[in-house]
Amino acid sequence: MPNTVSATPTAHFTKEQRLLTPAAFREVFDAPERKIHQSHLMAFVRTNTHDKPRVGMAITKRKVPTAVARNLIKRQIREQFRSKAFKTESKDIVFIVKKSIKDIDKKELKNQISNIFKKIEIK
Repeated sequence: MPNTVSATPTAHFTKEQRLLTPAAFREVFDAPERKIHQSHLMAFVRTNTHDKPRVGMAITKRKVPTAVARNLIKRQIREQFRSKAFKTESKDIVFIVKKSIKDIDKKELKNQISNIFKKIEIK
């Protein structure tokens, strides 16, 4: 059986695609090019000097008290980023939670994350 190459790149979430250091987060927070708002989430976006997009999450206990809920949000963000990273330019994206997510369901959370990525792709 011959080796075939798929048309879309494989969507992996690697360490190079994560914002890891406090300095990297500070760069995005201090001088974002764009701030994208949804009702519960917000994203700070800034162009980076790397050749691929990177994502970071600052989800606090004060806004999302349980670890289960924080991890759910992180998983959803990583999944959306993983599937859309090859369409995104080289940008640093940091997600924060603006207000508690107790009153929204998983579908609405996914929708808000998806809307943020769509707005990032548009520009």
